[in-house]
Amino acid sequence: MSVRVRELLDEAGASLRLRLVSGARGLDRSIALPRLQQPGLALAGYLPQLHPDRVQVLGNSEVSYLGTLDPARARAAVAAVAGAAAACFVVTNDAEPPAVLTEPAEAAGVPLLGSRLRTADFIRAATTWLEERLAPEVDLHGDVVELYGLGVLILGKSGIGKSEAALDLVSRGHRLVADDVVHVRRISPTVLRGRAAQLLEHHMEIRGLGIIDVAALFGTLATLDERQIDLVVELIEWPDAADRLGLVEGTYALLEVDLPLVRVPVRPGRSVAMLVETAARNHLLRLRGRHSALAFAEHIDREIATRGKRRAGEPA
Repeated sequence: MSVRVRELLDEAGASLRLRLVSGARGLDRSIALPRLQQPGLALAGYLPQLHPDRVQVLGNSEVSYLGTLDPARARAAVAAVAGAAAACFVVTNDAEPPAVLTEPAEAAGVPLLGSRLRTADFIRAATTWLEERLAPEVDLHGDVVELYGLGVLILGKSGIGKSEAALDLVSRGHRLVADDVVHVRRISPTVLRGRAAQLLEHHMEIRGLGIIDVAALFGTLATLDERQIDLVVELIEWPDAADRLGLVEGTYALLEVDLPLVRVPVRPGRSVAMLVETAARNHLLRLRGRHSALAFAEHIDREIATRGKRRAGEPA
């Protein structure tokens, strides 16, 4: 995944106070990584520290350094950085880019942008914008509902009742984020956010009823545009054997993030919505350090040990 320099200029230009100085023919060059670089060492001749397809930011120090060089040497230094697959140059602090920068950048087809922001402010704001745009993403077949302050991703095979469970949860006062197609993005190494596909926002497909508008039926407070995913509940067919105590803690790997997983067997007569609510409440208890299944198992183990000692005539 990548972002073109043109998109950075058009979509974030106002907030980043950007303008195009030269190199318009290179606006379709790709920015592949959100981390920006300041090419001070590279301009001094140490090119190995450069990474291709990144934004190269020149603050007062870099511009001043170019001014200390012989013009021919300065142009050669900029040409070397441009030739190392730089995505673009950005001169900050509303400084006027010198000719020794604009000319070799133009010759190499590398866009040169100017920003009125201070260097640190530009790097922080541009990094945030690029991280948002370059976040890994995937589309899943499922539902996302917010309940008790948790974002719950409901998965399961087609026809098992995901949408019906989500609708039941909405009728109980919880909020729908997405139905059928969930667009998930990893916005940090440990955080995933889910939202509905653009054409399906606030709508659900219920077998027998068709498409319904949740916001129109239950009010706008019954829907949410986007939510962090905290828990995965997978609806499964009734198994012959299952972990009846809940001692086995599962995880669901999604975009290289391991999310806590609860598998809920489905059969006629079971209230799936109530079970999802209980799974969410139980997860909140675990986050607070209380594991009901482990506490119960430990209590049983202590009781068995105590009875065993009594039968052996040992003091309990």
